[in-house]
Amino acid sequence: MGIVDKAKNAAEDAIGQVKQVVGDVTGNDDLKAEGKKDEGTAGVKKVGENIKDKFSS
Repeated sequence: MGIVDKAKNAAEDAIGQVKQVVGDVTGNDDLKAEGKKDEGTAGVKKVGENIKDKFSS
């Protein structure tokens, strides 16, 4: 994966963390769940990137 994809995934992870905090502070469970989903998606993409990187080396 390219550096742009890695940066996008890192941003998605950070946005997910922010959504969780804001959802927790405001009592918005939907926003909190959305943040967890975003973090999970970014994590799965990161694992895929790591696997691709190992096989492309």
